Order: sequence, then C-alpha cells, then structure tokens
Amino acid sequence: MTTRVLVTGAGGFIGHHLVNYLVGKGYWVRGADLKLPEFGASAADDFMQLDLRRWENCQQAVEGIDEVYHLAADMGGIGYISEVHAAIARNDILINTHMLDAAQQAGVQRFLFSSSACVYPDYRQEDADVVALKEEYAHPAAPEEGYGWEKLFTEKLCQYYYEDFGLETRVARFHNVYGPLGTYDGGKEKAPAAISRKIAMASSIDEIEIWGDGLQTRSFMYVEDCVEGVHRLMRSDIHEPLNLGTEELVTINELVDIVAGVAGKTITKRHDLTKPQGVRGRNSDNALIRELLGWEPQIPLAEGLQTTYHWIAGELQTTGRLAEPLAMVADGD
Repeated sequence: MTTRVLVTGAGGFIGHHLVNYLVGKGYWVRGADLKLPEFGASAADDFMQLDLRRWENCQQAVEGIDEVYHLAADMGGIGYISEVHAAIARNDILINTHMLDAAQQAGVQRFLFSSSACVYPDYRQEDADVVALKEEYAHPAAPEEGYGWEKLFTEKLCQYYYEDFGLETRVARFHNVYGPLGTYDGGKEKAPAAISRKIAMASSIDEIEIWGDGLQTRSFMYVEDCVEGVHRLMRSDIHEPLNLGTEELVTINELVDIVAGVAGKTITKRHDLTKPQGVRGRNSDNALIRELLGWEPQIPLAEGLQTTYHWIAGELQTTGRLAEPLAMVADGD
C-alpha cells in the first residue's frame, strides 16, 4: 500500500524540493501551504492552499495522511529574523502546535519537524573560529530571539507528544540550506542567494555590499542533501534532535569569493557594519548523524554554488536585470 505523506510548507523552497524528492520515491504526496511554489508547479498529487495557523485547516491537511514532514514556517534571512520577533513567534507557534495536535488526533504514524541551528545559544557562537555545535549544546537554553525560541519550544513539544501520546516524532536541525528554486530577492533570502544575486547583477569588475565585516563564519548545506537527510531521518528510529548540515566552515568573505569565481568576475567587497550579521560563528557537528544514520550531507559548497548561481543568474536574465549578458557572466567557468 502506498504511503500517503503531507509536506507542509510545500510552497516554499525546501518544501518544493522535498515534494519532488518524495514523489520520485513513489510516495503519494499532499502539499499544504499558504502559497503556491514561486518557481514552477508543484509535483504533489494534491495541493491545498491553507493557512496552517488555523486549527481546522490543519485537521483538513492531515486527513488520510500516514506521515507528516512539517516544514511550514514564517521565516527568512538574517535581516528578517533579526527584526521580526513577535509575528514569527506567534505565527510559527500556532502552526506548530496545531499541526502536532491535528496529526496526533488523526492517527498520523510519523511526524518530522524542521528545526534550526538558531536554537543554539549565542554564548557558544561568539567566535568566528567557532567550536562545532553538538546537539547537546542547545542547553542551557539561550537561542536566537523569536525564531530560535519557537523552534526550541517545538522540539520539546515533539518530545512530549512522543512520550505522552506515542506519536513517532523526528527533529532535524537545519543549518543554512541553499540551492535553486529559492527566494533570492525581497528581504527573506539567505546569504548564498543574496550574494549570488548581487554578483550576477554586478559588472565583471564591480563592488558589492556585504553585511558585517565578512569574517563571520557559517556552514551551508545544498538542498538535495537536505531533502535526502530528512527522508533518512524519517525512516530511522531516532527521536532526539539531530543536526542536518555540513562541517565545511567558511567566512562570508570566502563565500563571496567562491561565487565570484563561479561567475568569472573580479568583485570588490564593501562591508556595511550597520547591517545585521547574526552570530559570529556557526558550524554543524556531524558526529551524531554519522553515528546514528551512517550518513551526512555530501555535496561540497563550491559544487552546490555552481548550480545555485547559474539558476539565479538565469532568473535575473529573464527580467533584464543583469549588468552583462549571461554568456559573459558564465565565461569564467
């Protein structure tokens, strides 16, 4: 019998990729989101446009479903989550609590929650040469305001629903997911997409603005690794939160240099120290995922950025926003 799965947030970047992945695996897939996918039609067998902050909509979404991949969230890049706390916390707590409760009452067998590295305390991320974050480091708690707190709260709620009701919950802590088909403009884009857009729109010898001094460090995970990882975690018997990211640590300046190399451009960086830059350093510790799943994300940053940059450049070309023809932009590959 075909497993029937629900992907919430199916109109978003990761959710859109996850729907494609699960359909390819032979699942019957329902997508649910407030919006349709921004880039291309959904491959879902059924797509419901629903506001999942509302309890009755969550009940409708889980009807007849065996497993839930819960990705729906109000979130965005560092500028958005640094400035918007009340709305993010309110919206996401409503979505998460209603989805968990609706799934449990409907007899859903498994429920995967997409958490975030934002649950980790600021006091462990004050140095660019950061010590990689082990899952146990989430406590004593001091997560990022708003977004981080609602994620950490929902991790505990998943634990309680497993312990009290027997709902098989899984928790993946995402570390900076990037790739094609994602938002690259408008304020909710992540660093790889924003930098790719700025470089694509620049001339071959130009200057772009970098938020902060560029020495802050991060690791970035390509979206294909992300969707494979959540599927592997869902199929496992692991109830504790698990990092899902890479250990390939780079500075933001290095990220710019990699994208500029893909574009074949010479880029000068202009650093704006007035803009939000988040924690000083953040990296995933993958010891536990290697031990428990026998797997970890595989795709190197330089390889994933090749695909991501050229997709964003192609999108900008269709709207006439490139400083140079795309053929010239790609000349250095």
